[in-house]
Amino acid sequence: MGNLFEQELQKESIFLNREAISQHFIPKDLPFREKQVKAITSLLAVALQAKKPNNIFIYGKVGTGKTCVVRHVVEEMLEYSKTHSTKVETCYINSRLHNSKYKVLQKLCKMLYPSENFLGYSASYVTDKVFDFPRDKKAQLVIILDEIDKVKDLDELVYALSRGNDELGSDSGAGISVIGISNNVLFKDRLDVRTKSSLCQEELVFPPYNAEELKEILKQRVELAFKPKAVLESAINLSAAIAAQESGDARTAVLLLLRAGELADKQGLDKITDSQVKEAKGKVEEEITYSMVSTLPEHEQLVLYAIALLTLKLKPMPKITGHHEPGALMSGEVFEEYQKIAKKFKETNVSARWFRSYIGELETYGLISTTASGPGMVGNTRLLRLNIEAQKVKESIEKDIVG
Repeated sequence: MGNLFEQELQKESIFLNREAISQHFIPKDLPFREKQVKAITSLLAVALQAKKPNNIFIYGKVGTGKTCVVRHVVEEMLEYSKTHSTKVETCYINSRLHNSKYKVLQKLCKMLYPSENFLGYSASYVTDKVFDFPRDKKAQLVIILDEIDKVKDLDELVYALSRGNDELGSDSGAGISVIGISNNVLFKDRLDVRTKSSLCQEELVFPPYNAEELKEILKQRVELAFKPKAVLESAINLSAAIAAQESGDARTAVLLLLRAGELADKQGLDKITDSQVKEAKGKVEEEITYSMVSTLPEHEQLVLYAIALLTLKLKPMPKITGHHEPGALMSGEVFEEYQKIAKKFKETNVSARWFRSYIGELETYGLISTTASGPGMVGNTRLLRLNIEAQKVKESIEKDIVG
C-alpha cells in the first residue's frame, strides 16, 4: 500500500501557496490602506532621527487591516534602520496572551534579552530592565500592543512606561513609544483621563472594506495562493459580496476562499466555483463568530456570558395577555446576572449606561438581537435574544476567562 503520508502528499492540490490565503499572511502590497500606511510611516519616521515618536492608538473592527498595516510599516522601518545605522527596536505583543502590566513587561524582557530568564523576578525589576534597554543602546523602542483592551491594568502599564520616558530624558536619543491596536471603538472611553491623554496622542480609525475593495484584495491573494485559473471570478465576487454584507471583514473573505479551496481539494476538483464558496459559508460564519467572541473586551464577554447562561435555562416569557414570548430575556435580568458574574470573577461591574453601550456593540456584531418589549409586558424594557448557540458561547468564554 505504501506510506499513508506519501499517498496523501502526492495528491493533486488546487493550492500553489496555501500560506498566502491564510489570515496571518502579510502581503507586500496593502491595497486601500495607503492613507493609513502613510500616516503611520509619518508618525514613526522621527524614531529614525533618534527622537521619540508619539504614541499611536489604532482602532477599527476585526479584519480591517490594522495589524497587517502596522507590522508592514514597522518591518520597513527596521529595514531602513539596519542600512542607515539608526538604532530602533520593535516588540510586537498580543495582549490576549499577555493581559497584565507584569505579563507585558516580562514578555518585553524576554524579547529584548533572549538569553536571560526573568521568571519570578519582581515587577520593579522587569520594569527597570525594559528601561535599561533603550538607555544602554541609545535606541528608540516601539512597543506594539495588539488587542490592547485586553490589558487589565493598562492605566498602570502606561503610567510605568511614561515614567520611564521621563527618566530617559528627551535629549538622550532613547525613548519608548506604544502603538495600541483595538477592535473596540468604545475602549478608550474607559481609560483614566491621564492615560487617555498619554496613550492616545495620535489616533487612526480603520474603516471596513466595501465589496469592490474586498474583490481586489482577494484577486491579489488568489494570484499568490492558487494555481493559475483555479478560482472562477464569480467565486471571488461571491466571497467578497458575502464578507462585505456581513462586516466588511477581509479575514472573512480570505477564509471563505481558503475553506472553498480545501473543499475543492477534498472533492478532487481543479477549480473553485460558487458552489464551494456557498458550501464553505456556514463553516466560516461559525469560525468567525466564535473568533469574534474570543476577541471581545472582557466586560462585553461577561455581558454575553450572562446572556448565554440565562438562555440555557430560559423558559418562554409570559405576557399579561396569557401568551408567551419565546427565547427572550429582559435587559434588567441580564444586567443583574452580569453584576453577579463580574463579582464572581473579581471584576468591578460597569454602570447601567456602559451596560447599554455593550448591548449595542453586541447587537452591531450580530451576536444578539434586541426588540422593544411591546404590548402585553409589564413596564417598558428591551428584550434580548442570543443569535448563536448558547452552550458554545458559554464554553468559549469560560475557556478565555478561566484560561
